[in-house]
Formats: sequence, C-alpha cells, structure tokens
Amino acid sequence: QVQLVESGGGLVQSGGSLRLSCKASGFTLDRYPIGWFRQAPGMEREGVICSTSSDGDTYYSDAAKGRFTLSRDDAKNTVYLQMNNLKPEETAVYYCATVCREEGGRATFGDTTRGSWGQGTQVTVSA
Repeated sequence: QVQLVESGGGLVQSGGSLRLSCKASGFTLDRYPIGWFRQAPGMEREGVICSTSSDGDTYYSDAAKGRFTLSRDDAKNTVYLQMNNLKPEETAVYYCATVCREEGGRATFGDTTRGSWGQGTQVTVSA
C-alpha cells in the first residue's frame, strides 16, 4: 500500500526557513517521480517543485526558484523540501504527491486528480 506522510510544518516568521519531510512507504522512492504542492485557504492547489528521480530532472515553479530545494534520502525513503526566505502569502497546507512526470527528459507536474497524496502539513508564515 502506497503511503506518504508529511511532517515538519509549523509557524515561522517572514524570512525564516523550514524543512518539510515526506516519508514514503509501500514503494521505493529513489526511482519514482515526486512533487510538492501547496494549497492556501480559498485557493486552488498549486505545484511547487517536482523531481523525476534521485538522478533525474527537477522542475521549480517560479515561486520556488532560488529559495526552495527538493532533496532525497534514498536510505530513508524520504524526500525533503527546504524552504528559505518564506513569505506570509506562502501560508498553506503543503503536500507531497506522486504527481510528477517526465516529458521530453524534463520534469513536469502531472494530473493532480491522480496519484497518491499525503495528508499535508500546515505551514504558517507570520508577518
């Protein structure tokens, strides 16, 4: 059974940093596409960052470029989202999901109505 469990959310001041974790079970993560998404209150879910595999391509949304990094620990079957210089408007529930795919050798977000999703972790950025 595929399962994803996020952790690491919390309250941080504007300009601060957080590292989110997403632990996978039921499948081996290192060769599997994985993405991070977020959903703010009253807003649609949006893709943040997406990686095709441990040695594959990574796609950064405009919001993520220069501030967010996705990394994997294959031994722990865990993927991380390092977020720096956070802004209040980035307050949201953050999810990891197997909703990333390779297209022409490049990573891109997949169909968000499909795949496996974690339960999410709340990130609150205070002004």
